[in-house]
Amino acid sequence: MRLHNSYNNRVEEFIPIEENKVKMYVCGPTVYDNAHLGHARCYITWDVLYRYLKFKGYDVTYCRNVTDVDDKILKKAEKEGKTPEEVSGFWYKKFSESMKKLNNLSPDIEPFATKTLGEMIAMNKDLIAKGFAYESNGDVYFRVKKFGKYGSLSGQPIDQLESGARIEVGEQKEDPLDFALWKKDEKFGYKSPWGVGRPGWHIECSAMSRKYLGKTIDIHAGGADLIFPHHENEIAQSECANGCKFVNYWLHNGFVTINKEKMSKSLGNFLTIDDLLEKYDSNTIRFFILTNHYRMPVEFSDEALMSAQAGVKRLINAKNANKGADSGFNFKEYEEYEEFTNAMDDDLNTSKALAVLFDLVNKANKDVEYAPKLLYILATALGFTFDKPSLNEEELKTKLEDISKELGEKFDSMEAIIEKRKSARAEKNWDIADKIRIALDNAGILLKDSKDGTSWELKS
Repeated sequence: MRLHNSYNNRVEEFIPIEENKVKMYVCGPTVYDNAHLGHARCYITWDVLYRYLKFKGYDVTYCRNVTDVDDKILKKAEKEGKTPEEVSGFWYKKFSESMKKLNNLSPDIEPFATKTLGEMIAMNKDLIAKGFAYESNGDVYFRVKKFGKYGSLSGQPIDQLESGARIEVGEQKEDPLDFALWKKDEKFGYKSPWGVGRPGWHIECSAMSRKYLGKTIDIHAGGADLIFPHHENEIAQSECANGCKFVNYWLHNGFVTINKEKMSKSLGNFLTIDDLLEKYDSNTIRFFILTNHYRMPVEFSDEALMSAQAGVKRLINAKNANKGADSGFNFKEYEEYEEFTNAMDDDLNTSKALAVLFDLVNKANKDVEYAPKLLYILATALGFTFDKPSLNEEELKTKLEDISKELGEKFDSMEAIIEKRKSARAEKNWDIADKIRIALDNAGILLKDSKDGTSWELKS
């Protein structure tokens, strides 16, 4: 298996530290707002890597942190008259729900920044003791120029960084390049040897990674926007505190763009995952993302998602694919399995892997016996699901409210709507029957008439 290492900009053979074991860290969300399509691209990408490593037989420990102490969280708390804990707790729950809807597996470890403060303080103390950091009026800063390899990940020489460095009002740094490890904050802070304050963003990931995965890890992944300064600073503080290499393979996914601009909250051009799922199912969003190589930018458009939707329908509707494979099925003996793994082993070439799946779709539809079983296994390895979409109680309630509003009549169950349509059809009241059909269609619900009656399901 070969992966592109951002640290040296080369595709390298992946060799884990311990045979057959992989320690993988992914920078998680700062929980203060809805997750958007950019987050979907990031976390689907690393979900696929996680799934594929497990598919290959590796024992993977996947750690993805939660940043629940941050300037954005504090500003939102003040604006809404809530505590930071209330804000972060609410948005963490929303984030988790979005990840589940996208069919992303939960990480093995999901540490919260506020639960790892002791480890952050300990790492800062180590850095101060070794001369790599210093306290200044309640703040703690990292001495960037003490770390000779600073800029190696991002490829930014120190002299270029110096030209753009500034000291903000209230900061008391030795050098404009130095970055904060701990920030004085007497209103929202926590006790520390340097007074009441809170951690800098960068030290959070270094401390959580060290606590849960060890001083040197196999893979550290995240969006390309984190290369500088976040990941650059992580390397500096981790290697100086630990006295050893921090990460063997740095992996970064490309941006999602709209009209060639990066999708982000600050630009106000983002689509939330929940908004997107109103129009497209999780398989479609995953397909859209995987048709592009993970390192390349993805240009968002409804046309691209509609094309992905058509591709997913072919995949999911392939003859007998939804029946899965029996335990005695030896899928590794088929050439398509080798073609699939060759594609994925080539720096996660998911577009080539999808081409293998469609070869199997064609064979399944021609009644090639092994094809639907192998299709099911390989598609599942990429995170596609053949399960019919379903609604929980709260989601069904919302759907019923929307349909009732559109029809101008209160309905408490889908069965009541089906009965209303049945009566309208019996009375040849086609206007009402059509109105019900349109309302259901707008809500993403499909009715199926048969000799045994009418059933309903979510449109896939």
